[in-house]
Amino acid sequence: MSKRKRIKELSALPKLEALKQINFHAAGIDIGSAEIWVCVPEDRDPQPVRRFETFTADLQAAVKWLKHCDVDTVAMESTSIYWIPIHQMLEAHDIEVYLVNAQEAKNVPGRKTDILDCQWLQQLHTYGLLRASFIPAPELRKLRDLSDHRDNLIRHRATQIQYMQKALHLMNLQLDNVITDITGKTGMAIIRDIVRGQRDPKQLAQHRDPKCKNPPTVIEKSLEGNYDDEHLFQLQQSLELYDVFSQKIVASEKQIEQRYQRFQTKPADHELLPSRKKDSRTKNKMCFDLRTELFRICGVDLTAIDGVNTSVAHTVVAHIGLDMSNWKTEKHFTSWLRLCPKNEKSAGKVLRRSTGKTHNPATLALKQAAQSLHRSQSYLGAYFRKMKAQHGPAKATTAAAHKIARLLYKMLKEQTEFVDLGDDYYIQKHKERALKNLSTRANALGFYLITPEDYQRLIKSVS
Repeated sequence: MSKRKRIKELSALPKLEALKQINFHAAGIDIGSAEIWVCVPEDRDPQPVRRFETFTADLQAAVKWLKHCDVDTVAMESTSIYWIPIHQMLEAHDIEVYLVNAQEAKNVPGRKTDILDCQWLQQLHTYGLLRASFIPAPELRKLRDLSDHRDNLIRHRATQIQYMQKALHLMNLQLDNVITDITGKTGMAIIRDIVRGQRDPKQLAQHRDPKCKNPPTVIEKSLEGNYDDEHLFQLQQSLELYDVFSQKIVASEKQIEQRYQRFQTKPADHELLPSRKKDSRTKNKMCFDLRTELFRICGVDLTAIDGVNTSVAHTVVAHIGLDMSNWKTEKHFTSWLRLCPKNEKSAGKVLRRSTGKTHNPATLALKQAAQSLHRSQSYLGAYFRKMKAQHGPAKATTAAAHKIARLLYKMLKEQTEFVDLGDDYYIQKHKERALKNLSTRANALGFYLITPEDYQRLIKSVS
């Protein structure tokens, strides 16, 4: 390329402009557990930086001061859960809130040590250098909080199950070794009878369900032990707490059902078809028809995707919502979920590829759905098994979760139903891609690939 032509191309490139102020009415807030620091533009108040305590009256005074200073947008970091009260007050007063990732704010160079965090956030927000995190709508946040509360109750109940197993083992009652689940019909009947004072193994074994695999004699043998008073007391306490948590879980599920009823019904092209999947026997199912409610508010059946059950669909909807316009494309959506690698480059060379750690419940639910595809005779199942053979189970789980996330994005945005193409279709497509790549490599070396039928015809024509 000649020097004159290169100069001409460089002159045609757009010129970079210096940083300009974008948000003239921006403020910054540094959130803490006991106090917050608020910074407004210097021309709005003789004291542009003020400190407020986190009591409700003080937070209301901070919002009132921001309105007095004509602030219409605020940037603050997502510090634990302390940002929620002030965020709700600012949202109620029509002040735009930028909830920013603390790591992204720290990565912006140029910070001085003699300014406060709120001043730094206010300065970055003025020049539009901060990116707001995704925050669901208020009604959706209520559903998410109730869902998270129910998950906590389930975890606490699971702890009591472990305590019951421990008490049984301390008495050398090997009940969990002869039945699948001690919280099942047989196990709970035996444990409740033990707490009521029954000690005869034959009488306890009569609670055996006919579907139980082990015969009554084996169950009787497992119930021979030392019924010490202190261990019986522990078993009784754990059983009572198990029942309490079970009641609280049902109460929380009724609250979740009421929240679902407040969502608008989205029109669908057809009625909800019967599920082609086997009914799950988990004890953590909702006490209401969750699949029907999800179909009503989504307009599509998310559980039609292989690996996605009602629990996974509920978790995803409760944490991402129904409006997919918050993400420009499905790539932005999967990147937000941290299901695609983040390439770290230096001098044009990729140094590291990783998706990064995340505690997003939606991401964890999608990975859980991906792990269940191991034996699925479907397109996604074949894809998971192929990726597992090539890259191992961890990367295969992430890759399958990435594909499920893209399907969910398209279904919610375009209102299209999922159609499984089958594992044979994936195998055939994979074979076609492999042959195409092999043909390209052969052509590059001066060779050509032909099928056995073409080879036989060629031999006959030559002979």
